Amino acid sequence: MIVREELKLKIYHGSTESVKYPNLDILNYKADFGKGFYTTTDYEQAKKWSKIKKKRLENNSHGMKINSYVSVYDFVEKNDLKILRFESATKEWLDFIFKNRKSNDLLHEYDIVIGPVANDNLYQVISGYEDGIYNLNETIKRLKTYTLTNQISFHTAKALKCIKYMKTIKMGDGDKDE
Repeated sequence: MIVREELKLKIYHGSTESVKYPNLDILNYKADFGKGFYTTTDYEQAKKWSKIKKKRLENNSHGMKINSYVSVYDFVEKNDLKILRFESATKEWLDFIFKNRKSNDLLHEYDIVIGPVANDNLYQVISGYEDGIYNLNETIKRLKTYTLTNQISFHTAKALKCIKYMKTIKMGDGDKDE
């Protein structure tokens, strides 16, 4: 039996609020890897996500001031979790994203999914694939021209037990700890 060494990472979650206790019941279903709590190892990516969410809310808030935050966690991967890993943009990754983005149901049984982010720039390429403009090979070729940041999504209560909240950083005003 091969036992892998436990992975230990610092991960970040961008939002319009501090998230000390992630709640799987209030999350968006139609995301790359399905309903889950999404994080990244890239602090700049988390900042970008928090600002995108802030802008979306402000556009619908009738002038209400919205803040953005990055919550910081320590993540220790446990060997007893079902984890799906995508190392790069592949046909399997693309198919997995398509299925999840179109459904209101969680379509897999993984505790954690790790892989590249299909961000807004990439989504134009993905839409071209979906609409038949690009074939699979052309789509993968185009996707590989982008610098793909990562995402780690947590889909079960068991998975969320692997993360420990450390702090929250409020964006703006020099990005200060809360």
